[in-house]
Amino acid sequence: ELEKLGLRDDVDLHVYEVPVEYQTVQRLIPALWKKHSPQLVVHVGVSGMATTVTLEKCGHNVGYKGLDNCRFCPGSQCCVEGGPECIDSIIDMDTVCKRVSALGLDVTVTISKDAGRYLCDFTYYTSLYQSCGRSAFVHVPPLGKPYSAEQLGRALQAIIEEMLDVLEHSEDKINCQHEH
Repeated sequence: ELEKLGLRDDVDLHVYEVPVEYQTVQRLIPALWKKHSPQLVVHVGVSGMATTVTLEKCGHNVGYKGLDNCRFCPGSQCCVEGGPECIDSIIDMDTVCKRVSALGLDVTVTISKDAGRYLCDFTYYTSLYQSCGRSAFVHVPPLGKPYSAEQLGRALQAIIEEMLDVLEHSEDKINCQHEH
């Protein structure tokens, strides 16, 4: 839906479907960062428990015990051995949440600090690590529970545009503490 709507004219939008597979994530996310050198990557995942559109503040490195779609789980139960326990997005999610909520869309937007220690969190951490925090993750509820594809598309469009605006005004605060 977001691909149909697009973003503002000065933004190139690239949409990829990422398989629910740990090893694919470990290969694909760094490859996409290398290929596009984006200003920001926004991951979107469906959560069967979500009833709102949820902005995730951080990704976690350890605690991955669930089997993926290939029946695989990392033996170390972590994303990046020796990586920080948690990496925060450089995007101020509280500000994005307030701004999008003020737009009066018919979608509720909330904040979370735990993306769930499965492939969503694994993907988010991998991307945050690769990008020195220049990533975001948005959890959405399943279609129709309660939002339509159109509602979610408009919400994601607004969220990403606000994230880009926040990012453009915080460029001077970005620094990377690790090698990758």
